[in-house]
Amino acid sequence: MEFISDELDAYCVAHTSTENEILSKLNRETHAKVLQPRMLSGHFQGRFLSMLSHMIRPTNILEIGTYTGYSAMCLAEGLQEGGKLLTIDVNEELEGFVRSFFNQSLLKDKIEFQIGNAAEIIPTLTQTFDLVFIDADKLNYDKYYDLVFDKVRQGGYIISDNVLWSGKVADPSKKDKDTVSIRAFNQKLHEDPRTENILLPIRDGLIVVRKL
Repeated sequence: MEFISDELDAYCVAHTSTENEILSKLNRETHAKVLQPRMLSGHFQGRFLSMLSHMIRPTNILEIGTYTGYSAMCLAEGLQEGGKLLTIDVNEELEGFVRSFFNQSLLKDKIEFQIGNAAEIIPTLTQTFDLVFIDADKLNYDKYYDLVFDKVRQGGYIISDNVLWSGKVADPSKKDKDTVSIRAFNQKLHEDPRTENILLPIRDGLIVVRKL
């Protein structure tokens, strides 16, 4: 995920607003207690997601892939009064850990957490979403995108994480399933005539799509 020097990364982080106390605690405990802590959005990306959410001022947010709940709490910061964020994850083992942090957050009444298969849950949803954040199993990104697209309002946004896949998407010699899948996903979004998009080299890559 390291695409710039440690010194420049540290400078960027030092000149970015700090995370709140609950997020800082979640950051520490995820690294101390949970497998694969690099999956956490973390301070810098979290502040970026919060900034985007504040710009969009969504009423309804859908997050596919909760992990330990860090990105959900960041995105929820920008919700309008009365707004809701629904976050879905399949990992039952982390449910207690995640709910304990959601319950400590001032945003707990704005966050709904469901355990289950997102591909099965999404078709049952009746909300229209202003913002969708996809950060789950990479082989199903294409499926999630197709499932949510008609549920996103015109002018709404779909953001997908890890789309640079540690830089492997730009290396034609890398042909593992995840890399091939994400490479095809990026191309699909870039060529989708229903949207405009920008791919940002933030941490492991974020592609932001706006529905026209």
